[in-house]
Amino acid sequence: MTNRHDPASSVEFIAFRELHHPRYLSYARVWFREAAQAAAVVEDAFAAMAAAWPEILGSPNPTAAAWRILRATVTGRFDPARVPVQRVTAADEDLAILHYVVGLATPEIADVVGTDTANVASQLRHALREAADW
Repeated sequence: MTNRHDPASSVEFIAFRELHHPRYLSYARVWFREAAQAAAVVEDAFAAMAAAWPEILGSPNPTAAAWRILRATVTGRFDPARVPVQRVTAADEDLAILHYVVGLATPEIADVVGTDTANVASQLRHALREAADW
């Protein structure tokens, strides 16, 4: 039996987790070599999301709010010393990873990060132009 007061056991949270877990895990695998470490980071992000679930659902864009938690969890655990200086924004970098590495199409990326498809396409073009200048 589920606990009605436990957001992690709500139907909405379980459905959200099932939908986004594979994508979040693919994203985390880009940043962490060890699959177990990537999985642990994603689990910690989902635990943080569960703790904030009522606030996430009450936000104007719950998907974007959840993405920010995942991104903050990844950033908090990742050692930036192993990455060269970047010329694109973190948001552009995230979209490029989701598109070119994880293999998501722009509508899927828009769904994952909580924005619209046109914005994703524009940011991907920008990131690609910046990368070409390297």
